[in-house]
Amino acid sequence: MTRFIFITGGVVSSLGKGLASAALGALLQARGFKVRLRKLDPYLNVDPGTMSPYQHGEVYVTDDGAETDLDLGHYERFTGVSSRQSDNVTTGRIYSDVIAKERRGDYLGATIQVIPHVTEAIKNFVVSDLTDEDFVLCEIGGTVGDIEGLPFLEAIRQLGNDLGRARCMYLHLTLLPYIPTAGELKTKPTQHSVKELLSVGIQPDVLLCRAERDIPEGERRKIAQFCNVRREAVIPALDVPSIYQVPIAYHEQGLDSEVCRYFDIDAPAPDLTRWEKILERVTKPEGEVSIAVVGKYTGLLDAYKSLSEALTHGGIANNVKVNLDWIDSEIFEQEDTVQHLQGVHGILVPGGFGERGVEGKIAAATFAREHNVPYFGICLGMQMAVVEAARNLAGIQGAGSSEFGQCQNPIVGLLTEWERDGIIEKRSTESDLGGTMRLGAYDAVVQKNSRIHEIYGSDNLSERHRHRYEVNLAYEGELAAKGMVFSAKSPDGVLPEIVEIQDHPWFIGVQFHPELKSRPFEPHPLFTSFIGAAVEQSRLV
Repeated sequence: MTRFIFITGGVVSSLGKGLASAALGALLQARGFKVRLRKLDPYLNVDPGTMSPYQHGEVYVTDDGAETDLDLGHYERFTGVSSRQSDNVTTGRIYSDVIAKERRGDYLGATIQVIPHVTEAIKNFVVSDLTDEDFVLCEIGGTVGDIEGLPFLEAIRQLGNDLGRARCMYLHLTLLPYIPTAGELKTKPTQHSVKELLSVGIQPDVLLCRAERDIPEGERRKIAQFCNVRREAVIPALDVPSIYQVPIAYHEQGLDSEVCRYFDIDAPAPDLTRWEKILERVTKPEGEVSIAVVGKYTGLLDAYKSLSEALTHGGIANNVKVNLDWIDSEIFEQEDTVQHLQGVHGILVPGGFGERGVEGKIAAATFAREHNVPYFGICLGMQMAVVEAARNLAGIQGAGSSEFGQCQNPIVGLLTEWERDGIIEKRSTESDLGGTMRLGAYDAVVQKNSRIHEIYGSDNLSERHRHRYEVNLAYEGELAAKGMVFSAKSPDGVLPEIVEIQDHPWFIGVQFHPELKSRPFEPHPLFTSFIGAAVEQSRLV
């Protein structure tokens, strides 16, 4: 019997519902349960694929090619359970499906309304595409009181009746702000948030209270009385130094025990050994390295959430602390790279879209190549490294990317046709932007006797993609003659996946996004190797 836990948030956004959901999923998993995590996003976009990273942070991509909310990255990193298209839905997608059905006549002439048609579509999404999961944790985006979120709250309220309260639990994440002048935590915002939730017919069963310091016993009793929950169901969610301490901290506060009590489950205590080992590595490293991340969206670090976590995982694998220096690539278009990159132990250039800052990314690749600093280019970071090599190693005049307009030698061009699961996908410059990229997991064949083959230890790999443009293999010979080789390609040999400079300490560019598959307990081999190379570099500097 599958049980559902609905996670809502109140008072303010960005309290960490996604992290709380992921941590609870990890705790239930550590008790031996099979879990699945889902996200309901109230915004009207069909998916976040066309949204600016400054608006919504990174776009997380699943194996089956869904562009989803970044919280699904938390879910995967904490539980190791691969997310699917069916694990993230938006208001836009729900309404698109409902309107499409109305146009086909599926509703047999009925007047289409939020209740029951929209709420039924949401409920169907929540309970579909499941097998033998013990728990489904379903996070509702935004905060209670947001007008866009009302259909989702109504849907999960109805599910409480449809499935029965023995199979549904409501967990509400809220804030207890500390007022320095008063010298105390304030419970009133939590009380008002729960009151707002009650106004739509949902009585929370557990309150997870974010606070920067211990919650006194008196305040916990007060919250319990005003919010109509058991005192034990008021769980402190205190700030901790590392996100990988959160599962341990929540267990110590009794969150998973309260969930088991609510569902009347007699489960063994969780085995948190792997989390304790990860925390030991994070808090007691044997050394440290400095990595410069030269990107376009450094003003909002959530734009690179999976990337920063994957670098941390590389540090865990090498037992070192990874210090990140976030550098806006545009700065290299006005200033010398040396003053910003001198002394770093590794340079990573991540993906991005649009022309802004690309010359700065090329300058970062030049510095790494000429100064023998480990370089890791991801997606656009790979493409710009190839353009740099074409210009400065192979001497190809007018080398550039057609993404940014016409150029004499388009080293990078629009991907117009490729194969996925035996079906030919076609795109053009006139195609819609949303959902039209090369998305999801694709296989690649690795060249033997290459650094990549040594890193992966395999002839084949599967990685997640999100891009419209590809490096043009017509220039492979000229680049290979100067030392840049294409060490992995698509199975048909048409699309380049990885480039490397073989006489460099560590210079690799990949067309895919390896950060999306890295886990704290299973660091991605590329990040493990890159940070390992940075450790070696630190001994030379």
